[in-house]
Amino acid sequence: MKEITLVVDRDDENGWLVASWDAPDNSGGITTQGKDLGDLQTNVREAVRCHFGKGKAPRTIRLHFVNDPVVATA
Repeated sequence: MKEITLVVDRDDENGWLVASWDAPDNSGGITTQGKDLGDLQTNVREAVRCHFGKGKAPRTIRLHFVNDPVVATA
Protein backbone atom coordinates (compact mmCIF):
# COMPACT_ATOMS: atom_id res chain seq x y z
CA MET A 1 0.00 0.00 0.00
CA LYS A 2 1.55 3.29 -1.11
CA GLU A 3 -1.09 5.65 0.26
CA ILE A 4 -3.67 5.69 3.01
CA THR A 5 -6.54 8.17 3.49
CA LEU A 6 -7.90 8.97 6.92
CA VAL A 7 -11.25 10.71 7.33
CA VAL A 8 -11.05 13.72 9.67
CA ASP A 9 -13.99 15.18 11.56
CA ARG A 10 -14.31 17.41 14.62
CA ASP A 11 -15.56 15.90 17.87
CA ASP A 12 -18.65 17.87 18.92
CA GLU A 13 -18.03 17.32 22.63
CA ASN A 14 -14.41 18.42 23.02
CA GLY A 15 -13.65 20.18 19.71
CA TRP A 16 -10.64 17.96 18.93
CA LEU A 17 -9.94 16.62 15.45
CA VAL A 18 -10.53 12.87 15.03
CA ALA A 19 -8.95 10.88 12.17
CA SER A 20 -9.98 7.33 11.29
CA TRP A 21 -9.36 4.63 8.69
CA ASP A 22 -10.88 1.16 8.27
CA ALA A 23 -8.76 -1.53 6.63
CA PRO A 24 -10.30 -2.62 3.32
CA ASP A 25 -10.07 -6.29 4.33
CA ASN A 26 -11.82 -5.68 7.67
CA SER A 27 -8.62 -6.51 9.56
CA GLY A 28 -8.89 -3.52 11.87
CA GLY A 29 -8.29 0.16 11.48
CA ILE A 30 -6.79 3.31 12.89
CA THR A 31 -8.37 6.03 15.02
CA THR A 32 -6.50 8.89 16.63
CA GLN A 33 -7.13 12.49 17.61
CA GLY A 34 -5.40 15.80 18.19
CA LYS A 35 -6.28 19.15 19.74
CA ASP A 36 -5.18 20.96 16.56
CA LEU A 37 -3.91 20.11 13.07
CA GLY A 38 -0.25 19.91 14.09
CA ASP A 39 -1.03 17.60 17.00
CA LEU A 40 -3.28 15.47 14.76
CA GLN A 41 -0.58 15.09 12.10
CA THR A 42 1.94 13.91 14.70
CA ASN A 43 -0.54 11.43 16.17
CA VAL A 44 -1.59 10.15 12.73
CA ARG A 45 2.03 9.44 11.75
CA GLU A 46 2.60 7.53 14.98
CA ALA A 47 -0.66 5.57 14.70
CA VAL A 48 0.05 4.56 11.08
CA ARG A 49 3.58 3.42 11.97
CA CYS A 50 2.22 1.38 14.89
CA HIS A 51 -0.55 -0.21 12.82
CA PHE A 52 1.59 -1.27 9.87
CA GLY A 53 4.88 -1.95 11.63
CA LYS A 54 8.39 -0.85 10.82
CA GLY A 55 9.10 -0.53 7.10
CA LYS A 56 5.55 -1.45 6.03
CA ALA A 57 3.72 1.86 6.53
CA PRO A 58 2.39 3.66 3.43
CA ARG A 59 4.66 6.39 2.07
CA THR A 60 1.80 8.91 1.85
CA ILE A 61 -0.89 9.71 4.43
CA ARG A 62 -3.79 11.75 3.11
CA LEU A 63 -6.21 13.54 5.44
CA HIS A 64 -9.75 13.97 4.07
CA PHE A 65 -11.65 16.61 6.03
CA VAL A 66 -15.39 15.91 6.26
CA ASN A 67 -16.03 19.56 7.10
CA ASP A 68 -13.95 22.32 5.57
CA PRO A 69 -12.12 24.48 8.12
CA VAL A 70 -13.48 27.99 8.63
CA VAL A 71 -11.21 30.91 9.41
CA ALA A 72 -12.72 33.87 11.27
CA THR A 73 -11.63 37.36 10.24
CA ALA A 74 -12.49 39.07 13.51
